[in-house]
Amino acid sequence: MESTRSIERTIPALRTVEGGGFVVHRPFPTRLLMDFDPFLLLDEMGPVDYAPGEAKGAPDHPHRGFETVTYVLEGQFGHKDSAGHSGTLRQGDVQWMTAGAGVVHSEMPDPEFTRTGGRVHGLQLWVNLPKRDKMIPPHYQEIASGQIPVATSVDGRVSVKVIAGEALGVKAAIETRTPILYQHFSLEPGASIVHPVPRDFRVFGYALSGDGLYGEAKQAVRAQQMIVFADDGDTVTFTAGDEPLELLLIGGVPLKEPVVRYGPFVMNTEDEIRQAVVDYQAGRMGTINH
Repeated sequence: MESTRSIERTIPALRTVEGGGFVVHRPFPTRLLMDFDPFLLLDEMGPVDYAPGEAKGAPDHPHRGFETVTYVLEGQFGHKDSAGHSGTLRQGDVQWMTAGAGVVHSEMPDPEFTRTGGRVHGLQLWVNLPKRDKMIPPHYQEIASGQIPVATSVDGRVSVKVIAGEALGVKAAIETRTPILYQHFSLEPGASIVHPVPRDFRVFGYALSGDGLYGEAKQAVRAQQMIVFADDGDTVTFTAGDEPLELLLIGGVPLKEPVVRYGPFVMNTEDEIRQAVVDYQAGRMGTINH
């Protein structure tokens, strides 16, 4: 018999500044919650409106031992790395970057966007890699907006972009190293959904806009809040209030492995972190050719 997960806690996203000075709202890691195994970080970038010449980004920085998932809601993000990979992510696009053994990465606005200015809004999720995969070669999966599967409820009042996992009978195009769900739900005012989730997944929601009612108790939660679902059921339920509700539903199977993190390096032991620093300083993760 199906049972609906209750709400364990809610966590506000805290405003902070990253990279070259761009504003993010971060539910974790903060003093309230350090991680959510298998996830290490969630940043909502913006929304922010840049005047011409003001756009900010994240200059060259290394990664090792995890994956970064960038999802663009508005505007665009240019990216480049030490393996010679470069491109531009536009509205609705997703980049799933597996840093593995190490890569130097930059995320900067395109010159044309810097010249014109405009609105930027996006998400970045860090997904931990299991010990067996921490030193695999870096690689990317880039999915344009039009290639991301979309599903709609029978009544037509709920739609979902399926970035990872399965929702409303539709499977994602992206392959993940461990079982992950990452889904962007859009609900019309008053619409509701009961959505199945695997019992062995830890699951949370993140409200992008609109007030929602969550769990069997219909707990009211406003936007820019993380909704932590308890591990006590095989469905989650949420309902839009008087306005449309935009919600990310994210979950995965916990790795239950030691996590040692030092800035952009996430490994299993202190020695592995020290080696990551040595490798980066020695140039073994490469440099970006600008």
